[in-house]
Amino acid sequence: MGIIELLLIAVSLSMDAFAVAVCKGLAMKKVSLKEPCIVGAWFGGFQALMPAIGFFLGAAFEKYITPIDHWVAFVLLGIIGANMIKEALSKDEEEPDASLGARGMFIMAVATSIDALAVGITFAFLIDGVGHLIFAFAAIGVTTFILSAIGVKVGNIFGVKYKSKAELVGGVILILLGVKILLEHLGIL
Repeated sequence: MGIIELLLIAVSLSMDAFAVAVCKGLAMKKVSLKEPCIVGAWFGGFQALMPAIGFFLGAAFEKYITPIDHWVAFVLLGIIGANMIKEALSKDEEEPDASLGARGMFIMAVATSIDALAVGITFAFLIDGVGHLIFAFAAIGVTTFILSAIGVKVGNIFGVKYKSKAELVGGVILILLGVKILLEHLGIL
């Protein structure tokens, strides 16, 4: 997996967190440097942790999954991407909540990083070497931190205008990456 693909995955995984951060910013009357950093730390930390957990789960079952790893990556990325597109096109709007309490932030951080857990499983088959793995986890975490922090500010300034567009783009990118992995393994690309 190349750096471009990894960065596309990092940005795509960050879109859920970005969307929630926009909603957080929308609900806040005033945003200083502290609020974006808190939201970014929660979301970025969990987005870095969950693929690591997923990687270890995938590695533990590698001998069973290796013959079909390209299909696993294709299906997981496709499901995650399709779910993001579905959420983007949904008319259901959540009530914005400005609270940055540990309990609420924990729940949102876990909820927005479940897809990163699934992507981490695919890393067990796609990434070799500890250095590459650490870089992948860090890239996802840092990207999510930055985009979440920006999301709080954007939400505070512009509202939820771009929330669904961000999720839609993220979902499409993940689906396309899944298709690319499958086509490469089948020798078509």
